[in-house]
Amino acid sequence: MTETMQPPPYTLEPDDKVAKVMAYTASTVLMGEVVVKELIRVSTWLRTNSAPDWIALYNARVMQTCLSSPPRPEQFKELNVAVSQILGFHLVPPAHDPPDYDPTEPNRRMLPVTVLLGTFRIQGHIRVAAQTSLRKYVDVTRETYTSIYDAKISNIAVPALGVMSVPFLLVRQENVSFALC
Repeated sequence: MTETMQPPPYTLEPDDKVAKVMAYTASTVLMGEVVVKELIRVSTWLRTNSAPDWIALYNARVMQTCLSSPPRPEQFKELNVAVSQILGFHLVPPAHDPPDYDPTEPNRRMLPVTVLLGTFRIQGHIRVAAQTSLRKYVDVTRETYTSIYDAKISNIAVPALGVMSVPFLLVRQENVSFALC
């Protein structure tokens, strides 16, 4: 039996690339392919001026994470989601971008935090000034998306999803809670 190859649901321009990403909303986790310009660092895309208002996810899978029954993924050829609804965003492992900071920068440290994002629990680190507390950081920082490093992501409502490790994750600061453990 031969398998029929489906053409991708998008057309690439010469300066385009495709990246597999995961995005989190208040009640779903989304996975699919995005088409971006070759020069874009996908990990930090939503923090830049080139971030769109809507993201098209191709070959998308969607899973509701707030249901009491086991989640069943739905599949879509194309799914458009408003960036304002995206609470978390990262490349699908094992893909990763190089770090977005200089590890030798003086007077900076990695602060271990727990981030609560809907039904997801994220253990990771934020990069802060050496003399800053978590309270000062969240009070002073005015960025839409905060970088979380060396993240371990689990779901409180659906433990069967396991734990996913990603080197870099963006979280929408106004829609999550930050905790020290």
